[in-house]
Amino acid sequence: MIAPLADRIRPQTIDEVVGQHHIIGEGKLLSNIIGGRDIPNMIFFGPSGTGKTTVANICAKVSDKTLYKLNATNASTKDIKEIADNLDSFQNRGGVLLYLDEIQNFNKKQQQSLLEYIENGRITLIASTTENPYFYVYNAILSRCTVIEFKPIDEEDIERAVRRGVEMICADYPDKSITFDEDAIRHISYAAFGDVRKSLNSVEMCVKSRLYVDGGDIRITLQIAQEATQKSAFFFDKDGDSHYDVVSAFQKSIRGSDPDAAVHYLARLIEGGDLPSVCRRLMVTAAEDIGLAYPQAISITKSCVDAALQLGLPEARIPLADAVIMLACLPKSNAGICAIDDALADIRSGRAGSVPDHLKDAHYSGAKKLGHGTEYKYPHAYPNHYVPQQYLPDTLKDKVYYHPGNNKTEDSFRAYQEHLKGKTKE
Repeated sequence: MIAPLADRIRPQTIDEVVGQHHIIGEGKLLSNIIGGRDIPNMIFFGPSGTGKTTVANICAKVSDKTLYKLNATNASTKDIKEIADNLDSFQNRGGVLLYLDEIQNFNKKQQQSLLEYIENGRITLIASTTENPYFYVYNAILSRCTVIEFKPIDEEDIERAVRRGVEMICADYPDKSITFDEDAIRHISYAAFGDVRKSLNSVEMCVKSRLYVDGGDIRITLQIAQEATQKSAFFFDKDGDSHYDVVSAFQKSIRGSDPDAAVHYLARLIEGGDLPSVCRRLMVTAAEDIGLAYPQAISITKSCVDAALQLGLPEARIPLADAVIMLACLPKSNAGICAIDDALADIRSGRAGSVPDHLKDAHYSGAKKLGHGTEYKYPHAYPNHYVPQQYLPDTLKDKVYYHPGNNKTEDSFRAYQEHLKGKTKE
């Protein structure tokens, strides 16, 4: 039985690893570590198919340590104890390197069971996770490991791996002539979304899907490549770290007035079927980032969101795109959120003070005896519906929370306030 193409093509040396140019290459961190053969405790963090397991295997090979592999989804403390019990055996005379995949699935007790062995150096730990380790790995482990991020592989590097995979799979069937069109290779490379393993699985799928259909020679066209990759290659985890990265980039692109980037991240969220996150983030953005620069934005956005929720996907993409482009192109102001956060900071730090007596409720018997409401001046009884009086508590009477932004709408707010207060002083 032939092993999967992705396993057979797995690099054996660090120089064969594709991508990760920020940590692999001449003078780069991982290359230097592996070259020195003294492997430290590390946590590899990044998406699937980016080389974490491959690099761990290479680390074990160059260090002459015995490699043990555990997957935290089905391993237990007992498995770690069994490895520890064999530390002094003949087969482990060079030391042990434990590769623990998906470490985020270990609870605190399970993670702590490793501490004694990685502290005294009897076990070198390389853990991997697709989730942010600073959220899922306990500090005691983090403080003893170096976190190294693996990034999605770019299309050019994936294409190199795809071409190697094509050569290998063609050699598997010497009695057939197998060719891949150039646009098919490029499509497979782009459709993998930074995952080398998925790209190689697609190469294998393309060939195996034609073995018993094409009697003689096999030609992999763009259409066949598209059928083999389809939508499954798109990486989107609604509960994972990557989801929050996309949502964050979505709002920041709107805030940064970049409609093209905003629509791109909208497309990612739509393709992942995450309509609720899009709608919620649009409402937040309309209030937080556009705010008082264009107060109508929140009501227009609400209408678009309501329409999207009533339509459902795929039609929901249309009002959502309208809202995203509008918000990205509108003037921006965060004066509202800054004002409320500044006020909340005062409240939470104890800087509140008593409500001035003239503002207190006077709709009950005995209020006048307490002096509540007696000095209140009713603004509508004065010219321009305004009269100067203190509204903030004494401890904060000179506090300014709202600082108008530099935009047409808030310029009018500022001018109106200055007009009112200027008229009164005359």
